[in-house]
Amino acid sequence: MSNIKALNWRYATKKFDESRVLPKEKIEVLKHAFNLTATSYGLQPLKMLVISNKELQKKLRNFSFDQPQVDSASHVLVICIEDKVDEQFITDYFKRVKHVRETPEEILKPFHEFLVNDFKTKEVEEIEAWAINQAYLALGTLLTVCAAEEIDACPMEGFEPQKYDEFLDLHDKNLRSVLVLPVGYRSQDDMFSKFKKVRRPLDEVIINID
Repeated sequence: MSNIKALNWRYATKKFDESRVLPKEKIEVLKHAFNLTATSYGLQPLKMLVISNKELQKKLRNFSFDQPQVDSASHVLVICIEDKVDEQFITDYFKRVKHVRETPEEILKPFHEFLVNDFKTKEVEEIEAWAINQAYLALGTLLTVCAAEEIDACPMEGFEPQKYDEFLDLHDKNLRSVLVLPVGYRSQDDMFSKFKKVRRPLDEVIINID
């Protein structure tokens, strides 16, 4: 499927086929896509829960404004932000860079020090807002990959993050839930799958500067 055809194919799935489960290889693709998503400075202040326990999904539906996608989907992905992006977090990132790329310390040190000092000047709320932006970047990547892999998905902001955090013990993991993405296969009787896409005309949203 071409990229544009795949993006036309995708939609926010309202009803999943509960009898169909995504194969492990498809879930692995989504895990890798999440890990490869672009993030500011490459810091990855994110983690993702992959939930396939039906009893758990049913309970999470209670904290998702009773949206049926949560317990009817094959899997539920919960995108979370790290509670702390501090000096140690940044230092760990540069250790990975040094290990993977074998970059000399003298080259990494100036940028390492800049980021540490820059984040020290930011308020907690500012860092949280920055991390949430990274979560949306990851969501965009996942939705695009889902379309390319013919995996149906429904991006959701409509849930109670604090209750998710409590129920999934995210506080103990130093995480906070930001977005929920049920994934699976659309039900054949989901009428929304037949709807034509409604988008502004291309010439209204694209500005060409020659």
